[in-house]
Amino acid sequence: MAEEQQGKRRGFAAMDADRQREIASKGGKAAHEKGTAHRFTADEARMAGRKGGEAVSRNRQHMAEIGREGGRKYPGDRGESPVDMEPVHEREGDPHSIELTPG
Repeated sequence: MAEEQQGKRRGFAAMDADRQREIASKGGKAAHEKGTAHRFTADEARMAGRKGGEAVSRNRQHMAEIGREGGRKYPGDRGESPVDMEPVHEREGDPHSIELTPG
């Protein structure tokens, strides 16, 4: 019997996304009416985002994987990497900023 149950979703997880959203929305509205909901200030949100970003970025393997995925999705609009490109010219006044074109 345990094997039959494995993989079956129950309760909230078994509902379709629209129904889940509807229930979650009601819960949020009720919390605000009751006064127990929390609204982040801009500073709190900034700190929370920074904390989450720091936690995620500690996992170097994960960062490498998402970097590769991003590179496949948006490969410089043409798929070239800076290694495959030649410098065209420096941006005026900034010798560290070089524009690249396919080589």
